[in-house]
Amino acid sequence: MLSPRRTKFRKQQRGRMGGLAHRGSTLNFGDFALQAQEPAWITSRQIEASRRAMTRYIRRGGKIWIRIFPDKPVTMRPAETRMGSGKGNPEFWVAVVKPGRILFEIAGVTEEIAREAMRLAAYKLPIKTKFIVRSQVVEEQE
Repeated sequence: MLSPRRTKFRKQQRGRMGGLAHRGSTLNFGDFALQAQEPAWITSRQIEASRRAMTRYIRRGGKIWIRIFPDKPVTMRPAETRMGSGKGNPEFWVAVVKPGRILFEIAGVTEEIAREAMRLAAYKLPIKTKFIVRSQVVEEQE
């Protein structure tokens, strides 16, 4: 599973997820992509499950790019702990995803294989997603 090698601070505040994604919202590497339609925290486990689902389906063909990285630590308190006594320990890592963010990209496979692989990956994620083709992106920009 993905996680940072080291961070400047162990714990972070939760923050807000307002607005649209400006960075990472264009198709850069592959021919097909999966784009987020809702804001969410996506855990490293969910990213890994999606990656496995895609790689299993496309087998050896094609290349996959993961465009999100879980760099935010989420802390949790132990069960049945009384109030107070500080913030809990980091338990897992999440990627903060805003609407419009490209999550995964695929190249080197046909559209139907890419569409099915992305569909399988999308099942593993807690948000609505959209399948994007490079030709559609070019037409929208013109």
